[in-house]
Amino acid sequence: MPLLILVLQGYLFAVLLLLRYRKKQKLRDLLLAILLIITGYHRTSFIVGFMDWYDTFRNTKINYYLINFLLGLGPLIYFYVKSAINPEFRFKKKDIWHFIPALIYFVYCLIIWIYDSQQPGYDEVQNGLWMESISIAYVFALHGYLSNLSMLLYIIFTFILYYQFKDKVNQYYSNTYRVELIWLRNFLYVFSFTFAFGLVAEYIDFNITELHWTQRWWTHFVSACALVYLGLYGYFTDLSGLENIDDLRIEIPIAVPVTAISEPRYATIIDQMENEQFYLDPDLTLGSLSQHMGIPAQELSSIINGSMGKNFNDFVNEYRVNEVKDKIKNGRATELSLLGVAFESGFNSKATFNRTFKKFTSMSPSEYMKSIT
Repeated sequence: MPLLILVLQGYLFAVLLLLRYRKKQKLRDLLLAILLIITGYHRTSFIVGFMDWYDTFRNTKINYYLINFLLGLGPLIYFYVKSAINPEFRFKKKDIWHFIPALIYFVYCLIIWIYDSQQPGYDEVQNGLWMESISIAYVFALHGYLSNLSMLLYIIFTFILYYQFKDKVNQYYSNTYRVELIWLRNFLYVFSFTFAFGLVAEYIDFNITELHWTQRWWTHFVSACALVYLGLYGYFTDLSGLENIDDLRIEIPIAVPVTAISEPRYATIIDQMENEQFYLDPDLTLGSLSQHMGIPAQELSSIINGSMGKNFNDFVNEYRVNEVKDKIKNGRATELSLLGVAFESGFNSKATFNRTFKKFTSMSPSEYMKSIT
């Protein structure tokens, strides 16, 4: 019953995502919906098992219909994140190759079913000739190894894609898109955890002690819980902010050493940041700062990275942290609270403030406040 309820909840969010895709044509909604459907579909065998389906219908052919699509799950995870961080992404012919292994396996399963269904006595047994002698005997195990390898590689590729994007965002934004990036990070964490949980269960089953099918239920329960989490947060998390980061389309050379020509620019940047206090603007970006200062974004980024050895995000947030420290010393925190001082200093979220403050001071804001009183 828990599996059934959780899977149905996952399917509900899949339907909602499909309806939103039909309305807004956002590829990420379609890909996440397919991910939810496949994840729920893979729980089917245990749901019907606990409903006594196999005992009641001894000649059931459900094993022919429960095709494992794990070879296609890894590519879907990768392309979901890719479509989320790049709303302009569209599938090209070369991208279809990622799904060829899953398609080959699907065709193989179809051939097995067609052949077995033509053999005498097929209706009297649960598994036909080729299902028993080929699929169960050899192919299922081989498919499991290949699927796990595929998932591992695609999870690694997707994490690389995510962290490359995160680093790039830090080159352009003083307050990064925390909600969207946290969701994408958690999305990868959840899939990684369920994958690792399944691998541990398989290792125990094959190398330590054979797990009873009631013990294997926990693997499916974890996946079903992940299904609901992914559906809930995937549907309600607003990713529209990632559609407006046009500055990320600009290729800016970074870590360029300061030259004699750029040194006056460097002094200008420091003077204007201190005098004009642009960092107090929570929506400050590389593009808006370049307009304020009259310096091309490419040059501004090169100077910040080359001369200061930091990205734009750290460059601006260090000013904000120093502003908070000054206001704490001046007693402003007792008037507004620490969070009020943070917002007044240019931060736009409590989580970002706490994380950034500790990064530059090695202590939390409350610890710092106590240290000076």
